[in-house]
Amino acid sequence: MEGLVAMRILLLTKYFPPEIGTAAHLFFELAESLLQRGHQVTVITGFPWYNVDNPDEKYRGKIFLRETLNGIQVIRIAMPRPPKGLLRYKTGHVMEPPVLFVGGLLSGEQDIVVAYSPPLLVGFAAYLLGKLKRIPSVVNVQDLHPQCLIDLGQLKNLHLIRLLEAIESFIYRKTTCITVHSEGNRRHVLSKGGTPDRVLVIPNWVDTKLIRPSDRLNGFRRENDLNDKFVVSFAGTMGIAQGLESVLESAALLRNYEDIFFVLVGDGVKREALVAKAQQMRLPNVKFLPMQPREKYPEILNGSDVCLVTLGKDVSTPVVPSKLLSIMAAGRPVIASVPLNGDTHKIIKAARCGYCIEPENPEQLSQAILDLYRNPSLAQEFGKNGRCYAEEHFSREAVIGKYELLFMRLTSRNDRDGAFIDFPISFKNL
Repeated sequence: MEGLVAMRILLLTKYFPPEIGTAAHLFFELAESLLQRGHQVTVITGFPWYNVDNPDEKYRGKIFLRETLNGIQVIRIAMPRPPKGLLRYKTGHVMEPPVLFVGGLLSGEQDIVVAYSPPLLVGFAAYLLGKLKRIPSVVNVQDLHPQCLIDLGQLKNLHLIRLLEAIESFIYRKTTCITVHSEGNRRHVLSKGGTPDRVLVIPNWVDTKLIRPSDRLNGFRRENDLNDKFVVSFAGTMGIAQGLESVLESAALLRNYEDIFFVLVGDGVKREALVAKAQQMRLPNVKFLPMQPREKYPEILNGSDVCLVTLGKDVSTPVVPSKLLSIMAAGRPVIASVPLNGDTHKIIKAARCGYCIEPENPEQLSQAILDLYRNPSLAQEFGKNGRCYAEEHFSREAVIGKYELLFMRLTSRNDRDGAFIDFPISFKNL
């Protein structure tokens, strides 16, 4: 940090460790890295519940708590918790952002506020805090709401759609800066009113030191009796957007290949239905595992022969699932069953790290799996290519350095509501 002025950075996020998942660890790693670079970081979040079976005793019955996590100042405020499933998901998107806003008010003096979206309204909370505290506001848009909810049939009320689209447009127009992780996402934000010099592409990152190529025959394989299997894995959220039914249908098509085995790791609103479907189909070559601790994830990837990335055919937003970057960092070949006009396809094509096939097409998925099953040298080449590309484009240190530069530029300007100079961070080379 020599020659740089330390910033006081306020992060708003619904998800944070000890919760497990990409959403929780993305902002944790951002906070941790900014702290290591000499900045002061305060996180406003709720009490852990997502993928946390037994929360620590210190969280039980609390409404408000200040704690320090790896040097990060964390303010936790209790949020409403409707029943599990889609009701919790939908209600939380409305009821939780105001709580984060209140936490932001209690955070003291800050130099910049940064929000993780979704929920969409967290971006509005960041905008309001920026205005009240007279500081720049940045919204990191990970999923394009409400469009992705419309695509998946979760949002059908036309009046509510118009209201949310108006809020979305307001956030994109009024927030000091919007960051997105791909060019396709940037085009969407611009189409909804975003100002070109305020919408920047900064890709998501992967910790290439934590996730790296390692032994294939590892503890994950031994614990699950997979040593002699060709393992096809999916690890992540089992939601509506993933279209995982086609993976089970592919497993049915490949049931006669006794050494090809599917492992689905994770949780989500569709998990119970998927387990029931697999049982109904009597699939002997499919195993479900619960969400695993973060430190176990690299072992799962390295123990896999092929790793899957899936999105449903109704997903029109240009999503780049974070699991893709982790698979590449682990040096494993990827098969992505995703819309072929999206940014995921562009990355895989540029990196030459695997196959892209049509979403929800079990026949194509089965054929791609068989191709890598029969061509281990090609699978190895895909894995090496992915690792090299991840190190060059998606390393944690390089990407968070871009965020630090952005924050420094925003906080150093006198006119914090004006335009700022863009800098070359994009996927235009794909």
